[in-house]
Amino acid sequence: MDIIGTRRVFLTISIVLVALSVVVLGTSGLNLGIDFTSGSTITYQFGEGDHGSADITGALIASGHPEAIVQALGDNQYFIRTDDLGVSGLDDISPEIQKLDPDARVLDTSTVGASVAEDTVRNAITAVIVASIFVMLYIMYAFRSVPSSYKYAIAAIIALLHDVMIVLGVFAVLGIAVSAEVNAIFIVGILMVIGYSVNDTIVIFDRIRENVTLAPGREFRSTVNLSINESITRSLGTSITTLTVISAMLLFGGASLRDFLIVLLLGVLVGTYSSIFIAAQILVLWERRSFLPWRKTAATNS
Repeated sequence: MDIIGTRRVFLTISIVLVALSVVVLGTSGLNLGIDFTSGSTITYQFGEGDHGSADITGALIASGHPEAIVQALGDNQYFIRTDDLGVSGLDDISPEIQKLDPDARVLDTSTVGASVAEDTVRNAITAVIVASIFVMLYIMYAFRSVPSSYKYAIAAIIALLHDVMIVLGVFAVLGIAVSAEVNAIFIVGILMVIGYSVNDTIVIFDRIRENVTLAPGREFRSTVNLSINESITRSLGTSITTLTVISAMLLFGGASLRDFLIVLLLGVLVGTYSSIFIAAQILVLWERRSFLPWRKTAATNS
């Protein structure tokens, strides 16, 4: 299968997806949780009867919290996010909720102050940057026997950034559609996406390194294409197995794990795609000095 020959299609798709992600993030942004914005969250369990989000929102407005956001979790459970309630803020909300349903009870509540939220943002950015740097250094060291090992490191980082941007873009859309929320555990999910993406990419890069060593005189394009074909079954097998487990947890794991599992699901899908169709293609484009995937030149047609 000539995967390298179809690089214009896949690289163009990736450029479009990344561009759309940038547009969505720039216009709508992510639905940030209290870990990043500060505030309080409450989860209520209601008794019998149909209590819609509109009724609960009305009760919150009556208690002096018109800014509160209400999300239905199923099984008569509702998740409420509002400004920092402080020590006694819940005492203002509970009487209004009790008027709506005397059987309502609080399942969980948490509050994050502004200073903690600022630290979370700073630590999240630092974690992603440090992880990327160590990934680059590791690949440069692991592939030191291959000429221009830095190209492998940079190609892996480009694929990594590609994956993160698309995951963020899709998550921004999900934030609008299903109120998917970015919180501290989301950053854990992003770091796991980085790890999975790099691992899958290194599997293919390692096969390229072996084939370059075995046949140094072979055309680099042919070596990369052969390496992808030799690795694709392993990559897809690993990804399908991982996706099956994540999907099962997403279906039966409950609402508290939903957003984290969505990040992992998206990360595995995009990471598998980029390791096969993006990372190795960048090496070929770099070797041929043809960085516009749709540009037809004598080099790209050979």
